[in-house]
Amino acid sequence: MIQITESAQTHFRHLLQTQGGDAIGIRLSALHAGTPRADVRLEFAERGDLDGNEWAVDCEGFTLFVDGDSARYLEGAEIDYRRHATGGELNIRAPRLKGQAPAEGASLPERVRWLLDNEINPQLAAHKGHVRLDSITADNVVLLRFGGGCHGCGMADVTLKQGIEKTLMARLPEIRAVRDATDHSTGDAPYIPR
Repeated sequence: MIQITESAQTHFRHLLQTQGGDAIGIRLSALHAGTPRADVRLEFAERGDLDGNEWAVDCEGFTLFVDGDSARYLEGAEIDYRRHATGGELNIRAPRLKGQAPAEGASLPERVRWLLDNEINPQLAAHKGHVRLDSITADNVVLLRFGGGCHGCGMADVTLKQGIEKTLMARLPEIRAVRDATDHSTGDAPYIPR
C-alpha cells in the first residue's frame, strides 16, 4: 500500500519522541483528493483523534494511520526523508492523489470535466478565474460558464477561442465547437474589464 523509507521512519520516530504528550502515531490524510488542488496532511495522532476508519500501517516504533476515506488516493504512495546540510526534506509522492483520467470508454462530459479541472482551470487560476461545463448539445457543441476573474473579463473570448476550444478539440476530436454560455455583464471582479 504505502512505502515508507527507513529514513522517513527514523524521522517520524524522532518527531514522536520530541513531541511529548499523548501522540500514539502519525496520521496521513488527503485534502481535496481527486482534484487539481489535492494535497496531503501529516499530523500527530492521539487516541481521541482516531475514529476507527483509519488503516493502520505498522512501522518500527510507531503506527502510521491512513485516513480511510483517503486510502484509495494514497495507494502506492512513497514517503521519504532526505537529510541536507541545512536540515532535511520530507517527500510524499502519491500518484493517485489528484485522481485518474477517465477511461477511454468514459462519457464525453466526464472527459471534458477532467480536462477542465486538470489542465485548463489551473492555468485560469493565475487570473483568479475558472470555467465549468454547462452542457453539451446533441451535436457535441460544448457550452461553458466562466467564473471568478474570467466572468466579465474583456479577454474571455480570446481565452475561449485561442486556449480552451483549441485544447478541448485537439484532445477530444468528437467536439464540434466550444461556446460561452456566461452572461458576462453580471461579472463583478473581471481580470480585465470589458
